[in-house]
Amino acid sequence: MHEMSLAEGMLQLVEDGALRNAAASVKTVWLEIGALSQVEVDALRFCFDAVTRGSLAEGARLEIVTRPGLAWCMPCGGQVPITQRGNACPQCGSHQLQVVQGDEMRVTEIEVV
Repeated sequence: MHEMSLAEGMLQLVEDGALRNAAASVKTVWLEIGALSQVEVDALRFCFDAVTRGSLAEGARLEIVTRPGLAWCMPCGGQVPITQRGNACPQCGSHQLQVVQGDEMRVTEIEVV
């Protein structure tokens, strides 16, 4: 399960940010996850709860925003929505798509006290 290593990396970013701001604890973490990122959200929530025990982020709320998948179609030049890799272009049917959005995962905001 790669969600555990993702949660550990998130915790490092969150704690670094909290310490830079002389925070006593982390209240909320906002995370943006792309629909094509291959991250299982429920597993990530479970892992986040596990890795934050005993840390500045223990008990922090994890708010997740999902970004839709978008791809650029090489043959027709359009930017099209996709729900998974391997989808065909809804405009021309081509499978020559380059993902331009939806495969990312990033911490966008941290609320500290």
